[in-house]
Amino acid sequence: MALSRVLLTSGRSVDLTELRLSSTYAGALEGYPCKPLNDLAIAGLVRSAEHVHPGVPVHLIPPPREYPDQFSGAFGPVEVLPAVTCVGHFRSEALDPGHDRALYRSRLTVAWFQPTTRIPSGCDAETALLDLDWERLATDEEL
Repeated sequence: MALSRVLLTSGRSVDLTELRLSSTYAGALEGYPCKPLNDLAIAGLVRSAEHVHPGVPVHLIPPPREYPDQFSGAFGPVEVLPAVTCVGHFRSEALDPGHDRALYRSRLTVAWFQPTTRIPSGCDAETALLDLDWERLATDEEL
């Protein structure tokens, strides 16, 4: 059973079967949010997503970056990512119309950032998540 169903702008519905949420800056011990720190966090998020479901393609939705008017430190200007990191595993009908619908599903793991802990559902999700090119990014699996 899915946690939620998301309707992509392409018209395809995808089921969210697993969702991991974490605080973007939970592990930051000192310093300030800046590009080098954020780039490491993003790379770590992708590596983490790749380990969740080995063999499943992973897609990173590039996060928006904000630059508040604050003092720049040794690592450059302050750069802030949305507060919540997300890794979601999605499934849908098979991509290949020749595959038996009872035996095949398509799947994709997606990593993204969002401002709240809200679970995406229906058409209520980050725009970039709704705009996923499922046919290009996902892969079919035999059950």
